[in-house]
Amino acid sequence: MAEISISNKDWQRVKIKIQRKYNHLSDAQLQYTEGQEESLIGNLMKLVNRDRKYVVFTLQKALVNIDNNRL
Repeated sequence: MAEISISNKDWQRVKIKIQRKYNHLSDAQLQYTEGQEESLIGNLMKLVNRDRKYVVFTLQKALVNIDNNRL
């Protein structure tokens, strides 16, 4: 079960932060549908070559500071 919950509205802002940190990722690679957090985490783990703990931490950090541009 996913440790996070991301709305489609929040995802647009989080996606921008992820793309700034990992500028090789495209919009197509970062497709997300609300409720599909597990799929998103698995996809990001492969794309950035990091473990689950790191990916979840990064997403949580982006959500906590949603109005901040930093990740």
